[in-house]
Amino acid sequence: MKKKVDIAVATDPVKDPYDIIEYAKELQEKVELLHCDVMDGKFVSKKSLDAGFIKLINSQTALPLDVHMMVSEPKNVIDDYIDAGANIVTLHFEAFKDKKQLLAALSHIRKKSALAGISFKPSTSLRDVKSFLFYVDVVLLMGVEPGASGQPMKEATFDRLKKIAKFRADNKLAFKIEVDGGVNEDNAHLLAELGADILVSGSFVYNSSDKEKAIKKLRK
Repeated sequence: MKKKVDIAVATDPVKDPYDIIEYAKELQEKVELLHCDVMDGKFVSKKSLDAGFIKLINSQTALPLDVHMMVSEPKNVIDDYIDAGANIVTLHFEAFKDKKQLLAALSHIRKKSALAGISFKPSTSLRDVKSFLFYVDVVLLMGVEPGASGQPMKEATFDRLKKIAKFRADNKLAFKIEVDGGVNEDNAHLLAELGADILVSGSFVYNSSDKEKAIKKLRK
């Protein structure tokens, strides 16, 4: 039986924020999620998409919003993004010096009826993150350093994906595995085979002359 993989298109390659709305409208019946790259200019060098703009996007599209918070103080703004319409709120492991605060934040997201996600940089050891995977609905595996669209996927991503999928199976957990960064037609099949449930596409779909065809290539 062929595995169904959801496709999320990312906002980061879109230069003009208002073009994001048109992009979402164009693809809202062709993909499952809009992956909203929220950046504060501190955790990563770019700055984009405050809660007010997420609310505007939410009012203009039927796509569920997958909000990836690349911000230095996420606990201060979680409610703003949930109230703006975020369906998934993904926090970065590295943004919390006090890991008890990370657990509290993940619990808070779920209490607010959104899905709680965790992400981590390619340089972060899986050993450090594993104990937190019992408290999430989504694990966002970064295939590149966060903050810049168009990077090639790091080779170590495949092994990390395999280990996360094994950890999920061994512990009978139900979180979705989402892969972000460097996803394209050449690696999508292998990523799905290794356990990915959601593939995030930034440049591959956005820069394609035929976006619908590019999405179909990812689904294959």
